[in-house]
Amino acid sequence: MRTLDLSPLFRSTVGYDRMMRMLDNAQSDLSAPSYPPYNIVKNGDDAYAITMAVAGFSDDELDVTVHENKLVVTGQSKAEPSESEQVLHRGIANRAFERRFDLADHIKVRDARLENGLLHIELVREVPEALKPRKIAINSVASESLIDTTAHAA
Repeated sequence: MRTLDLSPLFRSTVGYDRMMRMLDNAQSDLSAPSYPPYNIVKNGDDAYAITMAVAGFSDDELDVTVHENKLVVTGQSKAEPSESEQVLHRGIANRAFERRFDLADHIKVRDARLENGLLHIELVREVPEALKPRKIAINSVASESLIDTTAHAA
């Protein structure tokens, strides 16, 4: 597998450390475990959803946490096989997991729900009012000073 050399970008950019770390981590994540499987869907301009297949986990065995633009989903099964039970084939993975997602600025988790073995996490981009674009009125200083000058000359 070929890796991408990002060092030329580091030489010519300032303040993009987080993005560069994300790109670097994305390369190393190619060999990351794929359990549990998940989908990421964009539902609109500012709405996203992550759906994870977590068959065999109950809601009290799952944890969804957001800290510093990282969404972390963990699962820890509490079910112990009974001694009278002999498992002949285990096709449903019930092992512990931790899945991390980097979130862009202003992405908030709106809801998380477990339904039919699928964990649905709804995300929304909520840009604070102070950071939204705003229109600035343009005042014409040159025309006002011209009017003042002619009024004083008369």
